[in-house]
Amino acid sequence: MKYDVTVIGSGPGGYIAAIRCAQLGMKTAIVEKYNTLGGTCLNVGCIPSKALLDSSEHYHAAKENFKEHGINTTGLKVDLKQMIKRKSEVVKQTTDGIQFLMKKNKIDVFHGLGSFIDQNTIVVTGEGDKKEKIESDKVIIATGSKPALLPFIELDKKRIITSTEALEMKEIPKHMIIIGGGIIGMELGSVYGRLGSKVTVVEFLDGLIPTMDKTMGKELQKSLKKLGFEYYFKHKVTGVENKGKEVVVKAESQKGETIELKGDYCLVSIGRRPYTEGLGLENIGLETNDKGQIEVDDHLQTKVSNVYAIGDVIKGAMLAHKAEEEGVFVAEVIAGQKPHINYNLIPGVVYTWPEVASVGYTEEQLKEKGTPYNSGAFPFKASGRARASMDIDGTVKVLAHKETDEILGVHIIGPRAADMIGEAVVAMEYRASAEDIARMSHAHPTYSEALKEACLAATGNRALNI
Repeated sequence: MKYDVTVIGSGPGGYIAAIRCAQLGMKTAIVEKYNTLGGTCLNVGCIPSKALLDSSEHYHAAKENFKEHGINTTGLKVDLKQMIKRKSEVVKQTTDGIQFLMKKNKIDVFHGLGSFIDQNTIVVTGEGDKKEKIESDKVIIATGSKPALLPFIELDKKRIITSTEALEMKEIPKHMIIIGGGIIGMELGSVYGRLGSKVTVVEFLDGLIPTMDKTMGKELQKSLKKLGFEYYFKHKVTGVENKGKEVVVKAESQKGETIELKGDYCLVSIGRRPYTEGLGLENIGLETNDKGQIEVDDHLQTKVSNVYAIGDVIKGAMLAHKAEEEGVFVAEVIAGQKPHINYNLIPGVVYTWPEVASVGYTEEQLKEKGTPYNSGAFPFKASGRARASMDIDGTVKVLAHKETDEILGVHIIGPRAADMIGEAVVAMEYRASAEDIARMSHAHPTYSEALKEACLAATGNRALNI
């Protein structure tokens, strides 16, 4: 078979790239190693974790808040089996939707491991070692990432698990030990923390979600502490052992003191690594860098002129929506257009409750760059809408240039932060000032008023409701 473009990998970056290529008139194929489309995000990542996060948050709200709302919930209990079943149904609906989109856009789907024979030829090895060859003018690599591991940890996928196994639990852990205080660990930890698990976090750095503004990590730490989370920061894990019905985790503090933690499950959540195994990169003269990434130029083109790479296999944040932007970008580059991505304005989100969302520069980055800035904040406890819904944890923080008032960064921890960050992205794409948002009418009562108030605070301490 001969194609204009072949995409290897059907995650958010890959399937979006394929659709945009097809929209632009290219004969397109997509190769997926697994039986279902959608990659990590749709099958064992973003979508299933959000399904479980929502289910567990409903339970927690019923248990903790409904009485205050005047709702009696006598006999409330968790049906974990049904929770996991619903999650699986959400995943199936979503992956079936991708299958439909492939048919709608006349994209040919090949299931199996895609590997380069040469820069224009890919062999797809499917079930039973069935092989098919694809000839392609252009190729887009979108093979994503896998959970990163520590070399001395033996992952048994029963007691010592990754995020993938955490989405298929047969029981609620009594004590889950999480190695890593990043986004994935905090999301999955909060799922089981809400359902009654004791959660202990061991983190090498000095706070949670270390890639985000420090204020966000501190606020999230306080919020999760209410669920019973305990933390060991600045601790290096030195050993993890499955003892049958118990996992023993050993860690060392910066002062050289050793701790020993015992739980029934250990979630290893230290980030993700690019996945390029089996691609046959060596057959086309490509190698990966010391981070396992494929090197690309500003057009996301590799040193092999007809081969492009996007998403988690290249530099940058490992985010589904970043991969999607790159998928559209590459398709349009191949079509001779001149697309653009502003990487500084790709938002990051943590789907705990309260949610955390961030875009632009952190305060730490502005200090490091020596950029003069004003900071304005507004707490949700001063929001009428948040009081009405009993979601008063968190704050909005706006960073604006001291001289021009251009918004440089927005960091939100609070209810519906993931949706609220969109306003900040739009504003910053149009290079709005804090004054601009402060003077726009925001419906009352809404959570988004907190962003307006934070912008007022950033422009001469003018917040009205605090």
